[in-house]
Amino acid sequence: MSAYDRKEDEVRRMLDAPPRGQVPPDLLPRALDRGTRALHRARLLRRLLWLLLTASAVAFAVWASVAEPWHTPPAGVTPPFLGW
Repeated sequence: MSAYDRKEDEVRRMLDAPPRGQVPPDLLPRALDRGTRALHRARLLRRLLWLLLTASAVAFAVWASVAEPWHTPPAGVTPPFLGW
């Protein structure tokens, strides 16, 4: 028996078999509601993350402009004088 014949037999068995079950009539509205809620939730989460990222960037910029971490702190003592 060739592969083609086996596939054809399998398709015939599937078509001759009784239908498996009924789809609930309210499946589409429930799926649409769940999908819409998931979409809104994801959109809200994305907006909150962008807001958090923007706020942290602004906070870092304000801190950096006030603290100026790129400058070295002043020395507490003078270097030793080695005399000439």
